[in-house]
Amino acid sequence: MTAQLASRQPFARGGNRLCFIDPDDASRCIKVRRPDFTLADCRRKKGFPKNLKPLSSFDDSLEEFGVMQSFERHYPDSIFQHISRCYGFVDTDMGRGLSSELIRDSDGRISITLKQYVWERGYSDDCRAAVEQLCEHWLSHCVPSRDILVHNVVVQREIGEADERIRRLVVIDGLGSANLIPLRWQPRAVQRAKTQRKIANFHQRIETLIQTRSRDEFPGTHGLLFHDGLDATTPTSKDSPQS
Repeated sequence: MTAQLASRQPFARGGNRLCFIDPDDASRCIKVRRPDFTLADCRRKKGFPKNLKPLSSFDDSLEEFGVMQSFERHYPDSIFQHISRCYGFVDTDMGRGLSSELIRDSDGRISITLKQYVWERGYSDDCRAAVEQLCEHWLSHCVPSRDILVHNVVVQREIGEADERIRRLVVIDGLGSANLIPLRWQPRAVQRAKTQRKIANFHQRIETLIQTRSRDEFPGTHGLLFHDGLDATTPTSKDSPQS
């Protein structure tokens, strides 16, 4: 069956992909290539010698799928406590898409990014504790990743009638390592040292966001949701979000 996405509104947009709610399973999302930015466009933006690589090497979904398969084969299942799961490829009317876990709050709304959370609510004690929990998890598993970006982390919340609390933080992108030698093959001390650098950079990015907020400087729309997953998702093309 081919998932019909073209008439629907994505709930998020990354540098290369659009994210849609799976029409057949509200607990999953489908990531597809942006139609206005092809793999060939991506390759043309790279300088020599990267622009000599095959088109498949610029496919974010293919790379992400490989990383998630590696996690499933070589790491304990507990690694997914703070990482969204991947379910493989599906056919859509916008090309092949990657199916992934869609993180939602207890009220059914799509969880917002850490960037949006801190911008709207500040760096609360609850949020600070959730960040520390994520960092401890990252170090205990020595998760292979690029720098942890605030728009690649979502805040899953338990929302009550009078208040809310953070259940967990979940990393949804930027996983895997560009190293020729997989991180898991390197000495444990090296793994921990590299992971600690990622954690330190993550804390610095949060601090930068806090400072930006204190100056009332808008941090940009990247990482903000287009809708919460409960509203209508079939706008006309002229209503579609723009970058």
